[in-house]
Amino acid sequence: MPISKNALVRSTVLFLLLGLAALLAIVGAMVWLVNETAVNSNNLIKARSERAALITLRGLGQDAETGQRGYLLTNNPDYLAPYNDAKSKFPAQMDKVQAAFDDEPAQATLAARLRETMTAKFAELETTIELAKNGQRDEALAIVNADRGRELMDEARAFFDRAIEKADQTVLDSIARQQRGIDMLRWVTFLGALVIIGVVGGSIWTVWQYTRQLVEAQREVAVLNADLERRVSERTADLGRANEEIQRFAYIVTHDLRAPLVNIMGFTSELEASLGALQDYVGEATAPTGAAAAETDKAEAARLAAFEELPEAIGFIRSSTRKMDGLINAILKLSREGRRTLKPETIDLQGLLENAANAVRHQIVDAGGEVVIDGRPPALLSDRLTLEQIFGNLLDNAVKYRSKDRPLRVRIEAGVGPGNTVVVRVEDNGRGIAPQDHERIFELFRRSGSQDQAGEGIGLAHVRSMARNIGGDVGVQSELGTGSTFEITFARDLRSVIGAI
Repeated sequence: MPISKNALVRSTVLFLLLGLAALLAIVGAMVWLVNETAVNSNNLIKARSERAALITLRGLGQDAETGQRGYLLTNNPDYLAPYNDAKSKFPAQMDKVQAAFDDEPAQATLAARLRETMTAKFAELETTIELAKNGQRDEALAIVNADRGRELMDEARAFFDRAIEKADQTVLDSIARQQRGIDMLRWVTFLGALVIIGVVGGSIWTVWQYTRQLVEAQREVAVLNADLERRVSERTADLGRANEEIQRFAYIVTHDLRAPLVNIMGFTSELEASLGALQDYVGEATAPTGAAAAETDKAEAARLAAFEELPEAIGFIRSSTRKMDGLINAILKLSREGRRTLKPETIDLQGLLENAANAVRHQIVDAGGEVVIDGRPPALLSDRLTLEQIFGNLLDNAVKYRSKDRPLRVRIEAGVGPGNTVVVRVEDNGRGIAPQDHERIFELFRRSGSQDQAGEGIGLAHVRSMARNIGGDVGVQSELGTGSTFEITFARDLRSVIGAI
């Protein structure tokens, strides 16, 4: 089943969400394990500290008791060394034990009781030792035999055993919890890795499928493009041949039309020449001689025909033939332009625009106006004659259709356009063009506004045709009564246009 773009996006998002969920689970498990490890480590350190403090305190008690018994048995002061060492360390070690149980109220109470017991034990040991030093060895042994010291030591040992056992259990519990956390992290990591592997595998499979389909589609498009290019080339060639036939037909038709038109114009000239002689004759023939009334009516009709009807008819013929001659010339001009071979050459657009402006500058200056060239015209390769005709025609129109109530201002701006094109704007403050005529003015034999200027309506149509021949087009922005801006775009390198034709 083909994978659509939307399906690819949905699959990718789903896989990303699954991978994110797996990653969050792994991170969450690691955070939890870190916290558990911290807690367990603290408990473990505390339990080991308690255990070490208890064992040390218990050892001090045993050392003190050993030193007492050795001295009582031998009366040798050397045996008091363990006792003296234990006695000096007891207060500080007892404080450590109590500090270790400060955050455990129950154990703190027992630790306080332990202090009393150990203090009493050391007091009993000190009493017996002092009696022995004073020669009262029997009294010292009597105190020992009374079992008071043994009872105190048994009570202390019981506390030590319970507390050490509890500390050992805490150590074991912490280690067990840590192991359980490690096992859980191992499973979460394993399962998360499986999910991530599945996500990556699914993503790779989906992308591979989509890519494979894209490659197949591109291959099909390449085949279609090759066929399309072939068909476009064929159609372009057909259109080129058809265009040549149309231009040839237009040329032949207009050329053939000129022959009878020239005859008509020639005979019209002969009629005009003959009309003078006829008028002279009729003028003399219709002079008053006292002829009959009927003859007078015929003479008047002949005079009317010679001096009024025939001149008027010849005038209409002359006007129509002139108009027809202008239209035929326009068609011939367009036909010749379409058949002309374009010649790409390096052009200084700045100089070309200045020459075009200088050709109409005197007319603009005489009208109190000015023409300005702005921008930075780029270097280009195009057909010089075509560009000269385009800008010459636009500047002629700016002068021809200027507003009579203000000085003419013409501004030309040139620059680089998109797609390696050149853009030239010709702006004037003339009559302007009504919105409904913005496209109409580019049609053949169509004009806009008041027809107070001579012309056949082919200028802008010719401009658009020439602009398209050099890979561009022309458009207009205008407001009636304000002015017009014509924007011409054309290829910066005409060779690319000629190569594509």
